Amino acid sequence: MSNFMTKLLGDKKDWNAMEARADALPRDHGIVYDEIKSYMWRFTSSDGMDIVAVLKDVLAEFEAGAAEGKNALEVTGEDVAAFCDERLGGPNPYERYLEKMRASLNADVKKKL
Repeated sequence: MSNFMTKLLGDKKDWNAMEARADALPRDHGIVYDEIKSYMWRFTSSDGMDIVAVLKDVLAEFEAGAAEGKNALEVTGEDVAAFCDERLGGPNPYERYLEKMRASLNADVKKKL
């Protein structure tokens, strides 16, 4: 239990630090980052740590772009969804979402039976 609590508190501390970094981004970067975050959470598996790792990388890209004076869409390109899909590991994250939903359905049925 102690390891679980240490991990949970550490993860929350890391998340809060990421959020503080995101809050420091220029306005347009923050808006796009928030939209990306919302989009990516739809495709997370289990505890969400897979998406947190991706978001850390995306945040670093936004910080580097801001430091270079780029606007948000210069970092992502005009197709923000394609930018996200690339980082999620494939051209069609919808398939991953379906896999997650199927696994959830099967787990729910097994648990109830």
